[in-house]
Amino acid sequence: METFVRRFIIMSIVYLGLAAVVGIAMLGSEKAMALKFVHSHLNMLGWVSMMIYGVGYHILPKFMGRQMHSKKIGEVQFWMANVGLVVMLAAYTLNLYNPSSALVALTVLAGVVELVSVFLFFYNMLKTMMPPVSS
Repeated sequence: METFVRRFIIMSIVYLGLAAVVGIAMLGSEKAMALKFVHSHLNMLGWVSMMIYGVGYHILPKFMGRQMHSKKIGEVQFWMANVGLVVMLAAYTLNLYNPSSALVALTVLAGVVELVSVFLFFYNMLKTMMPPVSS
């Protein structure tokens, strides 16, 4: 298993644990209910998406009987997806308690980084799975 693939799976499990902690905090405190965005994104972009990326990178090339199109793109995507998620959720949370247009802008920018990481996965997997175009 490629190192970045293993990292995607490990981070997926870490995000599941963090999402569970935030979820329990939300049950115990009305103020913590403001963290619904954080909880849902830890679950969907953290736990679910990271697991899909890791399993997809590991399994899909094997199913297709091909090498992964680009391990380098996978590695870059790993860092973009994780940095984007952490910065987005940190900036969002800080903005809850100390509203600032700079924090809103940082949240949006980190969301764009997250979106680019999704498209990197999309591109890398399509290039891996689609037959080469013959001329």
